Amino acid sequence: MSPGEYVKEAYRCILRSDFEEAILCFEAAIAADPNDPEVRYRCSITYARSGRLEKAAEHARAAVRLDGAKTEYSLHLQHLQAMLHVQEAKRLLEDNIDTKNNPYRPITLLNEAVKLDPLYGDAYVWLAIAYSRMNEHLPAIAAMKEVISLHPDDDGLKELMKDLQKSLQKYMQ
Repeated sequence: MSPGEYVKEAYRCILRSDFEEAILCFEAAIAADPNDPEVRYRCSITYARSGRLEKAAEHARAAVRLDGAKTEYSLHLQHLQAMLHVQEAKRLLEDNIDTKNNPYRPITLLNEAVKLDPLYGDAYVWLAIAYSRMNEHLPAIAAMKEVISLHPDDDGLKELMKDLQKSLQKYMQ
């Protein structure tokens, strides 16, 4: 099959919600023409939707390397990098990994995620949680204000904000 035929088959697979087969088709198209940035980009999106962020980032980097002029490629890569930072910070926070040696590592990762993708709400939520765990309630509340401005109708975020404000009040006593 030609690269274009592999891509068409990948889209047929996506319509059937067979993302693993779609990935195989995209990979076959890439093997047939490794210098097509659009196929790399589409493959990256499919990997990301399948939760395979490392592979998604690998293909997104290739798309940017092949055609750095396309803004959507760069924005997609930045979003994936932000997602990877959030994923790593969550792992550190949930498992309390390396918090004795570098307790601010999750905050550093999450601040970088926010810089990479200022519209990525999860980064702000986890940043608020990370700050709160360090008893830095004012930056936690500031992060929550940012995410609430992105999602003003989200009642869960408003509840989390109330919890953070209560934590600040307790801390101040």
